[in-house]
Amino acid sequence: MRRVTGHDHSGHFEGIPFDTIVLAHDERHLRRKVLTLQQGEQILVDLPEPVLFAHGDVLVLEDGSLAEIVAAEEALYEVLPRDQKHLTELAWHLGNRHLAAQFEESRILILQDHVIKAMLEGLGARVGEITAPFQPLRGAYHSGHSHDHHSNGSHHHHD
Repeated sequence: MRRVTGHDHSGHFEGIPFDTIVLAHDERHLRRKVLTLQQGEQILVDLPEPVLFAHGDVLVLEDGSLAEIVAAEEALYEVLPRDQKHLTELAWHLGNRHLAAQFEESRILILQDHVIKAMLEGLGARVGEITAPFQPLRGAYHSGHSHDHHSNGSHHHHD
């Protein structure tokens, strides 16, 4: 089984990935794990410290070949505010509950939870069900201590 001994972030790597792996947001925090690529090959991720991967990042195998990470489609709520001020208020309420959330200019994406949906609707938001890749913002409480200056969580792939 080939080993993954390194990684690089979207837009920073040279070369063309030979395969991809589709992972949900909670599967993209990796240190040591066997993964199965889209074409069926199993690889061993064996990194010195845990890494939180984003859509478009690559795993670098010991022979230098690349496997690209693709964010899985997940069942989400699309939270639509009245305006920017309302978006900020909704973000505060979600942050107060330490919920994983993806913040965009005109919407917030969260995992489906009917209790949270009712709260958001009570606060005046429009909440719809969608299926989309999920790239939540890393919170300050996140335990992954990466010294990589590229992993600041500011990857925006859908606008």
